[in-house]
Amino acid sequence: MAHSRLGLADGWGKIQNLRLNQDKSMLVSCQQSGLRIYNVDPIREQSHYKESEIGSVSTAELLYRTNLFAIVSGGPNPKYADNSVMVFDDRAGRPVLEITLPTPVLSVRMRMDKIIAVCRTSIHVFSFPTNPTKLFSIETRDNPQALCEVTPGKLCEKELLVFPGFKVGSIQLLDIHNITGVSCAPTCINAHRTELTCLGINQQGTMVATASTKGTLIRIWDTVKRVQLVELRRGADPARIYCINFSLSGEWLCCSSDKGTVHVFALQDYRLNKRSALATMGVPGAYAGSQWSLASFTVPQECACICSFGKDSTIQAVCMDASYHKYSFSPEGICNQIGYDVITELCQDCDWYTMRGEV
Repeated sequence: MAHSRLGLADGWGKIQNLRLNQDKSMLVSCQQSGLRIYNVDPIREQSHYKESEIGSVSTAELLYRTNLFAIVSGGPNPKYADNSVMVFDDRAGRPVLEITLPTPVLSVRMRMDKIIAVCRTSIHVFSFPTNPTKLFSIETRDNPQALCEVTPGKLCEKELLVFPGFKVGSIQLLDIHNITGVSCAPTCINAHRTELTCLGINQQGTMVATASTKGTLIRIWDTVKRVQLVELRRGADPARIYCINFSLSGEWLCCSSDKGTVHVFALQDYRLNKRSALATMGVPGAYAGSQWSLASFTVPQECACICSFGKDSTIQAVCMDASYHKYSFSPEGICNQIGYDVITELCQDCDWYTMRGEV
């Protein structure tokens, strides 16, 4: 998932972080009392680790729908050091790999052949899973939210790593495909005038979405031409954007914020997005010409939340209060609730191993 860091600072119960896998079909919930893995659509628990087994977990990353996932300990009862990435084999129910860094790890990203550890002022890329070796490290701007995304699609020639640039509001793009060292400098895009707060990347790595601390605008960038494709307006009031995600096809984009609203935008047919009434009156200016979401629905306000697209024009949101919301939406902007659950009350499903691949 593409999203800003959700953590203890958000103060929502025992859940410390939520993270979707690369194709948005699985969800990992990091808790003070352990870790849970869920299938997203339909929502059901697939694996459950108690605090006695894994300790409290601050962040985690699933590797697609395989039996491997990575964790970083954190919270009131950690089992491992906060500067270590522990890779677990869920079939064996135990860690199979440990990667130790010089400083605390804030987030982890995984691909089939690489594992990426994000620290506050550096990013470290390792080969994976056979004979893990550090490929390179890169220094970054102070990055307390651990903003970093990598192309999620499996078969992409361009494995794009996206992270904050040294200039306020900028992003850096680095192709890490077959890289054995920092052989080329990252490309820099000046995305915003204020600090970044959220990043998103599409499956192919051709589009990147950015949002800043102001939280009123989301900008979409072409990673090949390095130009802005469109500017989308979340709202007029400042907000903290928690999550930005593209649909698998790249046709839609969704975002969530502390205003308690999940927005849906069209990316292939911009005419579907709403326009300000000022635009119809011929009033000039960026605000009047803004593209607003074509559909939206509400979740608990000021509760950190991640969102993603599901099957058949559906969208899901999972909040730090453990609530799960599922809506259908139409190009005409009609949004209807079709599902609700509390994920901490779901029971474990014993068919987990029949649903996924293995590494």
